[in-house]
Amino acid sequence: MTPEESAREQTLGGFYAFAAYFLWGFMPLYFILLAPIGPWEIVVWRILFSLLFCAVLLTVTRTWPKLLAILRDRRLVLWTIVAGLLIYVNWQVFLIGILTGHVIEGSLGYFINPIVTVLLGVLVLHERLRTAQWVAMGIAALAIVVIIVAYGTFPWIALTLAASFGTYGLVKKQIGPRVDAISGLTLESLWLTPIAIVQLIVVANTTGLVFGTQGAGHAVLVALAGVVTAVPLLLFAAGARRAPLTVLGMLQFVAPIMQFLTGWALLGEPMPIERWIGFGLVWVALIVLTIDSLRHAGRRPKDVAEIVRRADAETVIAP
Repeated sequence: MTPEESAREQTLGGFYAFAAYFLWGFMPLYFILLAPIGPWEIVVWRILFSLLFCAVLLTVTRTWPKLLAILRDRRLVLWTIVAGLLIYVNWQVFLIGILTGHVIEGSLGYFINPIVTVLLGVLVLHERLRTAQWVAMGIAALAIVVIIVAYGTFPWIALTLAASFGTYGLVKKQIGPRVDAISGLTLESLWLTPIAIVQLIVVANTTGLVFGTQGAGHAVLVALAGVVTAVPLLLFAAGARRAPLTVLGMLQFVAPIMQFLTGWALLGEPMPIERWIGFGLVWVALIVLTIDSLRHAGRRPKDVAEIVRRADAETVIAP
């Protein structure tokens, strides 16, 4: 590949990744459009329609053999089960936050996710932190304290999203490139299907099912949950294969910024001064972390950077 072709591929990868994060950023608006359906029912249809859409994609792309090969590896199957359970928690809490007026708090969870990832590296992988990383973690911890004490509420939605998403990324690191994006989402949706069926029965016998009672247009919107889940994931996977790791690292903030603006500017969620201070501290921590990452990115050997970049292609999934 010539330098010009390589530059074009990297630019194209950046556009793909930006499109993925942009779609994830506006995903709250899609789920709000599904009202009056509740978060517990939406998760059910998201799991089932994601599985259906992935099955169609596997058929069209003729990649069923890759999925069957994964199923023959017990270790990979176990990791995909764990990943499925983690993404279930993430999806469920994300939807509870959106549909109960906590879009801004949900964005906070994805803002602090890079910091949680660094923390997991210390606790689980026994990695050693640089001084700037310790500083970023300290500032982020102070931000959480400010939000709890000054704002007067425990940000359980944000912390649960960050913890589940960060741990999900750690699990996907263990899986590595052996499981492609579509096969991974297919298996995770498959393992969650029994939970979805039980949850569907519970919702039907308590609050009642909404799907199919609000007209054909609403039913189509709900059925598109599988497409809404898979398309940004495919865009991200395509971008991660082409764009440099530093570009992906910068673009990851597009989604929480868009979610924050959606909650604040479009949905009118409250942002008193105490909350601005808490968010401001988180943003300062992220600036410190990002600058430190950019400074050290150039020192990473090219072959190692390439391995990390390829592995990162499978660590992100739509909220």
